[in-house]
Amino acid sequence: MGSIDIADFLSKLIIYMIVWLFAVSAHEAAHAWMSLKFGDDTAEKLGRVTLNPVPHIDPIGTLLLPIIGFVVGYSGGMAGLPLIMWGKPTPVNPLRWTNKKLANIMVSLAGIGVNLIIAIVFTVILNITRAYGIFNDGNYREGVTGAVYLLLYSTVFLNVALAVFNLLPFPPLDGSKALQSLLPDSFEPYFDLLEQYGFLILIVLLQLGVIGFIAGPMNQLFRSLLGF
Repeated sequence: MGSIDIADFLSKLIIYMIVWLFAVSAHEAAHAWMSLKFGDDTAEKLGRVTLNPVPHIDPIGTLLLPIIGFVVGYSGGMAGLPLIMWGKPTPVNPLRWTNKKLANIMVSLAGIGVNLIIAIVFTVILNITRAYGIFNDGNYREGVTGAVYLLLYSTVFLNVALAVFNLLPFPPLDGSKALQSLLPDSFEPYFDLLEQYGFLILIVLLQLGVIGFIAGPMNQLFRSLLGF
């Protein structure tokens, strides 16, 4: 990684991980809350309807890979490394849902919706601070002001990225689960087959650049709509 400013590296890493844990916790908690609203309290009993990140943490997907991703991005090396980050999957019992098809769509899209709401709220906050000239000074990237700006900007960026990525119609992403409910029942065997190899397919598509080709324009669209 070469010579780096340790204080700068650690401060940015801490902010990045705080924002990421908040985004993924809100995402998974939204799944759990929506499932509860449709009659399934499986996740609620496991303490998943909470913004406390602890119940939502997967050691590899929530901690290790995000840290690796940050280090790679900070150092500027290993370009194109296909990294996927995730929270601990929220357990649901579809048999307890009052309306299975609608519930599957709403539960699947709940996490995406919450991430977009968070991105919108923090975009508004960031734009208000800009309007009052807080971040117009050329030195705003330094000190406490710089940390606040990075916190706000990273919250928008990571929540939009998490929402866009999960919109993709590839198992095990949320978009595929919602799409499955919208398509005729005759498609279910194909989704069941894709589910078995979904993660491997996702890795291959990432490596081939297919995911970036699809997600890139979507991400840019959302960021443009939010004023970025």
